[in-house]
Amino acid sequence: MQEQKKRRADILSRYFGYDSFREFQEEAIDAIMAGRDLLMILPTGGGKSLCYQLPSLLMDGVTVVISPLLALMHDQVSALKAASIEAEMISSMQSMEEIREIEKRLFRKETKLLYIAPEKLASEYFRAMLSKLHINFFVVDEAHCLSQWGHEFREEYRRLDILRRLFPRTAIAAFTATATEVVRKDIVDTLALVDPLIVRGSLFRKNLHIEVEQKQKNGMAQLLDFLKGRERESGIVYTLSRKSTESVARELCSYGYSAAAFHAGLETEHKRAVYDDFVADRVRIVVATIAFGMGIDKSNIRFVVHITMPGSIEGYYQEIGRAGRDGLDSHTLLLYSASDMLRKKAFIDELEDSEYKSASYEKLREMMRYAEGEECRHAYIARYFGERIENCESSCDNCKMPEILKEDISTAARKWLSAVYRSGQQYGMGYIIDILRGSSERRIKERGHDTLSVYGIGSEYDKVQWSAVAERLIEMEALERNEYGGLRMTSVGVEILKGRRKVFIRKSRLKKRRKRAARAGSFAEPSTLEELRFERLRRLRSEIAREEGIPPYIVFSDRTLKEMSVKLPSDMDELLSLHGVGEIKAQRYGEAFMELCKELAGVEFEK
Repeated sequence: MQEQKKRRADILSRYFGYDSFREFQEEAIDAIMAGRDLLMILPTGGGKSLCYQLPSLLMDGVTVVISPLLALMHDQVSALKAASIEAEMISSMQSMEEIREIEKRLFRKETKLLYIAPEKLASEYFRAMLSKLHINFFVVDEAHCLSQWGHEFREEYRRLDILRRLFPRTAIAAFTATATEVVRKDIVDTLALVDPLIVRGSLFRKNLHIEVEQKQKNGMAQLLDFLKGRERESGIVYTLSRKSTESVARELCSYGYSAAAFHAGLETEHKRAVYDDFVADRVRIVVATIAFGMGIDKSNIRFVVHITMPGSIEGYYQEIGRAGRDGLDSHTLLLYSASDMLRKKAFIDELEDSEYKSASYEKLREMMRYAEGEECRHAYIARYFGERIENCESSCDNCKMPEILKEDISTAARKWLSAVYRSGQQYGMGYIIDILRGSSERRIKERGHDTLSVYGIGSEYDKVQWSAVAERLIEMEALERNEYGGLRMTSVGVEILKGRRKVFIRKSRLKKRRKRAARAGSFAEPSTLEELRFERLRRLRSEIAREEGIPPYIVFSDRTLKEMSVKLPSDMDELLSLHGVGEIKAQRYGEAFMELCKELAGVEFEK
């Protein structure tokens, strides 16, 4: 046991450049080493890949990794090869000669990890070839894709139930960043996982700063305002239509930003070029539909912007999770509007499956509640996925909202709760608003609700404002809906009704305010010595990456370069002490970076 731990530590340091495991990684590795089925739900950047890559190096045989995107497989194989780990991929993009050569290496036991797309399992020839190999375990990456209740359902993933039938005694390890309870159950059932260990990490990522704003016009001024000072950073801007990706990219380019459009309608070669340019830092910003980004293995994405509202919390969280995988501070901005919701609803209207359509409507409504809500953004997302966490305090706009922007609506909240209670806790939002505003509708008089003490006591607000009050109470879990959509009070609501708890709301929800239009500013120069050093180190990284034909982050991550810009290592021991620097990379790239660090140590900063 002690010897195995030592081997793990050696591999962790030598190949991956880490001194210790992150939370949950050893637990997952133990399960895989024991031949047990596994479902791991860990946010993007939590270190899922290491959980199957490391045990593969410790076990006999080859690990087969099923991944949904060719670009993702290519990047992961490139990263593994850069760390001197024997990895290959087989895809439809390769020639028959290339595939046959890879198969030879597999049978010669010269490959530890084989990456394939799920479609490959439809080939009888390929299945026969796999049956002749010693497969230590299967990996299903982005496992949420196999659930019809997930946000990125793929029919070919649904057919992965074939794994258990063809290889009944081979363990399966499934990985995803997000999964609701229904999606988790679907993954386990579809893959026929046997007594799986379910490892679930916290969804909270403190380095991810979340902002949400109501969109003004087309959101372009807000986007430009957000991008000020981020000219040298990598980011993704998500929008709804193919046409808007191109128009927004053109607009950004006209302001001097390095931007390109990406959508499913582009030629395959063009999409690959945009992807390669983004990964290599030749293009800083990709403006895309959701066709871009799933599983993207780029650690230094510093921001993600949505200029149209996503259709679900699942999709939104997956997309913002692509920022800050290296653990450094990263920022996200969501711009939303009622028209976004109507456009999304129009897409859902065209669905044929009534059950799926109903679920999609509810996901969209939940997304709108999130956008307009005032609870901690991180806590809201976590609660949606079944986790309870404390408020982030400083990593979202709601937690950082100045008191001056809030209004005390405790009196209005008590009126609302009293109306719910006195009318029998069974009616929907619109009906309660009619009671509060003294509506003369026949149904209210027929039920005798025009004689209630709360009838007509809410004339100070219009219907939209009273709806905002109700939504605020639902966010606070003071109200909950029954199975028919009627509202009833919770214990939190009782506390508010009795005056033991106050209720605050963002003023803008009760009265719309004009926001100033943003102007694009001039690009900022490095303002500190560390920033100057970081830019020089990043330039060297790009040169090395270009020469080797690999993405820059595979050489060293931004986090490593940030630490290097401060410590300026001058010998191998100092270099190896940096985050993410293992022996392999130190030997391969260390000399060039240490030479530059020595030069930078004598540079003075002038502003």
